[in-house]
Amino acid sequence: MSFFRKKIVKNWIILFSGGLFIVIAIAGIVIVKTWGRTLIQVDIHQNKKLIHLSTFAEPPQFAIWLENPETKELKTVFVTHRVAIGDWEGKANVPVALPQWFKQFKGNGKPVKKSGSLKGSDMVITGATPKDDFFSIRIEVEPGSEWICWIEMNLAGDYNDAFPEFDRKAYKEDEFSNGQPALLFKAEVKALEGLKFTPVISAQSIWEDGVARVEPLSNGITTAKDVFDKIQISVIRPKPKLIDKNKIQNI
Repeated sequence: MSFFRKKIVKNWIILFSGGLFIVIAIAGIVIVKTWGRTLIQVDIHQNKKLIHLSTFAEPPQFAIWLENPETKELKTVFVTHRVAIGDWEGKANVPVALPQWFKQFKGNGKPVKKSGSLKGSDMVITGATPKDDFFSIRIEVEPGSEWICWIEMNLAGDYNDAFPEFDRKAYKEDEFSNGQPALLFKAEVKALEGLKFTPVISAQSIWEDGVARVEPLSNGITTAKDVFDKIQISVIRPKPKLIDKNKIQNI
């Protein structure tokens, strides 16, 4: 092999080795960024056929929040935009939609905080009412930490015999078209990667005469129990990312 050919081969080897080193270094940095981090992911499937049978055929209002069982610290993971800002066509607030979330986070004029993160990120907690079948959201927590995950849901216009649009016996109209009351789902979560949890309906929440209360599920609840026909909570590690989409959007 000639001197020039040897030099060319040598240069290619140097370039290849340098490029490989850069790729390995970048991969290492990405892996390190996700090491020791834990996310709680909530996946919900909405029963669109049942939703379309309600009077308004609109997706339900709902909120997801975490409660620290020891300190009682509360953090909203997600709440539908209409509930969060009080967008009710002329009505400032309709606490009857999600009474327990309203009591915990907006009672006595509390402002809705934009950040719902528990560690390191500026997560916007409000969002348009999801219209797709599936809804998914994540929040970062300390690995090994324990939480109670609450999900409160109400489908407007979901009337039945027990919760009619107009109660002829009491001669009373459902002023806010609430239908069946909001339901509270609950799951006790430990943030260990790989664990999965299934929230169950624990109670119903009522707003009456300016007071929110939580009470056992009544026999009159029917279709409301199936609006969310699947809910799963998973504990995962963040996926490695070379590019932060949030930073790109802010440029």
